[in-house]
Amino acid sequence: MAATRKPVVEVRRSQRRRRTVSAYRDGERVVVLIPDQFSRAEETEWVDRMLARLAAREQRVQRTDADLALRARRLVDRYLPDLAALVTPASIRWVENQNGRWGSCTPADRTIRISHRVQEMPDWVIDYVLLHEIAHLVVPSHNARFWAIVARYPKSERARGYLEGVAAAAGLPLTEG
Repeated sequence: MAATRKPVVEVRRSQRRRRTVSAYRDGERVVVLIPDQFSRAEETEWVDRMLARLAAREQRVQRTDADLALRARRLVDRYLPDLAALVTPASIRWVENQNGRWGSCTPADRTIRISHRVQEMPDWVIDYVLLHEIAHLVVPSHNARFWAIVARYPKSERARGYLEGVAAAAGLPLTEG
């Protein structure tokens, strides 16, 4: 049985936070966001609590490439049935080498890659990122026709806002893929 390494933890204190604590994984480290007024003892308690929550979530959420392909098929069937013949990807997979995008699509070989950073996000955000990349199989650019296709997903604006918030909170230079 392999020993589990404790991740590097970065604690970020915020004067704007009053009660909420949140945490997310950023590569090999975990960032824990806490209120500035927390004592060192409260900080330690919350770091341990958030590490346990992240570990539990990661055990629960084991998303595979096959799950991603099935999810894509369901999205196409529901929101893009008239484009089904055009939006069948050759492959869809989770990748860990995308730190500047949520996902990417190569229309020439019909491959879609979704950043591992998206795996633990809510399902409706994963659906948005996936549908966004699927739309690139029809329209490679971010023109009006592309956005009209993406807008068929009813939570597209909400998901974009969520992703912008995550990127801003984490100080990530993420761009639309």
